[in-house]
Amino acid sequence: MTPIRVLAIAGSPRRHGNSEILLDWILDEMGQDPDVRVTKVVLSDADIAPCRGCNACEKLNACVNHDGMDLLHDQILEADCIILSAPIYCMSICAQAKALVDRAQVFRSRKYVLKLPVVPPERIGKRWGIFISTAGQDWDYVFDAAIPVVKCFFHVIEVKNRDLSYLMIRHVDEKGAVMSHPTARGDALSLSRSVLETMKERLT
Repeated sequence: MTPIRVLAIAGSPRRHGNSEILLDWILDEMGQDPDVRVTKVVLSDADIAPCRGCNACEKLNACVNHDGMDLLHDQILEADCIILSAPIYCMSICAQAKALVDRAQVFRSRKYVLKLPVVPPERIGKRWGIFISTAGQDWDYVFDAAIPVVKCFFHVIEVKNRDLSYLMIRHVDEKGAVMSHPTARGDALSLSRSVLETMKERLT
């Protein structure tokens, strides 16, 4: 079987915090499968500048910013599964993750303005996305503003809503608090197994 390529993006500016712990639990479980190849990118180290809003990508089919997104752009397109982890800051995803979403404008321009394929047609419907998030607040609506942002990102890279999974844990504020959460680790392991099973069915 061709290896399943998993791209994991750790969006938090705080290394090894709650959202990254959840991400690592999933990656550790996936990494035990010999058919899986995992690449992890830490956004705070990736040198990704904000979008300039210049719309040059509508003509160039590329971004005029040349930074860490040059590499991540190709990794996003090559991956079979893209996992984005990001904590909630002020009711939406943190700035580092939002900068990544905004820089996905190049994919939107390719798809809707230039009418070019983002990925080969045969790969559409075979890619999967996972959004992982944590929040300090215990409000049941604390993730509501983040979800449309994340859906927009996955939509323009040709991961459909039906192919998205979520792991969102609230009321974990202190660094490492998620490790004491009663269900978080089990939920992470269960999600990783479920996604891999589904992906293997689709890719074979």
